[in-house]
Amino acid sequence: MVAGGVQYGWALQLSLLTPYVQTLGLSHALSSLMWLCGPVAGFVVQPCVGLWSDRCSSRFGRRRPFILAGCLLICFAVIVIGFSSDIGYKLGDTKEDCSVYHGPRWRAAVVYVVGFWMLDLSNNAVQGPARALMADLSGPHGCNKANAIFATWMAVGNILGYSSGASGKWHTWLPFLSSRACCEACANLKGAFLVAVVFLLCCVFVTLTVAREVPLPSVKGTNEVAEQRVGIMVLFKSFKNLPPGMPYVLLVTSLTWLSWFPFILYDTDWMGREVYHGNPKGTPAEIKAYDNGVRAGAFGLLINSVVLGVTSFMIEPLCRKFTPRIVWVMSNFFVFACMAATAIISTWSLHTYHGSIQDAIITPDGRVRAAAIVVFAALGVPLAVLFSVPFAVTAQLAANEGGGQGLCIGVLNISIVVPQVIIALGAGPWDAIFHKGNIPAFALASAFAFMCGIAGIFLLPRLSRKNFKASGMGSMH
Repeated sequence: MVAGGVQYGWALQLSLLTPYVQTLGLSHALSSLMWLCGPVAGFVVQPCVGLWSDRCSSRFGRRRPFILAGCLLICFAVIVIGFSSDIGYKLGDTKEDCSVYHGPRWRAAVVYVVGFWMLDLSNNAVQGPARALMADLSGPHGCNKANAIFATWMAVGNILGYSSGASGKWHTWLPFLSSRACCEACANLKGAFLVAVVFLLCCVFVTLTVAREVPLPSVKGTNEVAEQRVGIMVLFKSFKNLPPGMPYVLLVTSLTWLSWFPFILYDTDWMGREVYHGNPKGTPAEIKAYDNGVRAGAFGLLINSVVLGVTSFMIEPLCRKFTPRIVWVMSNFFVFACMAATAIISTWSLHTYHGSIQDAIITPDGRVRAAAIVVFAALGVPLAVLFSVPFAVTAQLAANEGGGQGLCIGVLNISIVVPQVIIALGAGPWDAIFHKGNIPAFALASAFAFMCGIAGIFLLPRLSRKNFKASGMGSMH
């Protein structure tokens, strides 16, 4: 359940923080580089925390202390971000009312960046132990069902988060959140994030209360493992102890995420530019069209999350029938088709548009808009696979070797964050080479998805269907 609370905040990050950055005067280039803190943090934090949790001998369990500490840090970071304008005001930013002054507020920006990085560090600190806890409680034969449940809670968090972020009414529902330093966008952020804090704390309480962990000494019969020194060098030395087949899982995971990140980073921008023909720096009509497209993209993400949640319940039966390898491979070919469809829809949209910058109102072709929403919805199916099957395969490989789920899941995260850095740094220049908006990045994503499907056929481990047969999940209730 804690996955839903964390994902609620992540959905708010995607839907609210970019507009909020503009109120602080930060440039688009600076804000895009700031999103790199997630993969940078994940590269180090998740593997280390995973290894520490594997060796934690606390009487409260191995995973729960890290989940609790990480969630408390998330709550603190969210409050820092939400109140960064007010904090900057107290530290010496301009005293002019935010409705009049639209210039930079650098002290607030510094506070915001600190909170943003803290939030990403905390998110990464929670994700690994939370998934490892699911693997621990599910046993060696229930990894796939456990990760499907995990993905379902992520979908619930996404739905609630995108709905909260898209409402834009928090400043009217909670007017006391507004101040001289905090106007509409800022007050919306405060309200949504304060609700996120309450929701996350409720999820943490339920998870820590219901999840019954056995302390490590009771499992191992000795404290030797827990007393081993844990550090970054120990982490890298532990790579050689990864289960057989894990290197291929890491490779295929990297290719899979290379095919996903262009869409994750630019999905709403694609709707605003290619589908709605808007421009965030153009005429008032173009700006309005771009904003409408971004909101339509947020609606598409909401539908995507609903499809993801429904599909999550089908992951385990599909893996039992076709094996996780086949399900994973087929999802990559599905992504290949969807990414190719975005390029086709973009070309179709540009060819059917006959407006000009002098137009007072810019409207998209209804058929193009409907096709784009269908792509958003369809991508919820492979996204459910992405959020569950790689982690289930990893947990199963670790269970076959007698443990180490925390380390393996942490290392798996490295194969996720490296592609994110590559796409974040390279997608913009790649698109600029062709001067075709987001189309080149999506076309490249389609190619990566096809390559990943081929690689998965030959490289992914052939786990038995019986390993993914559902076992009793009473320990998870």
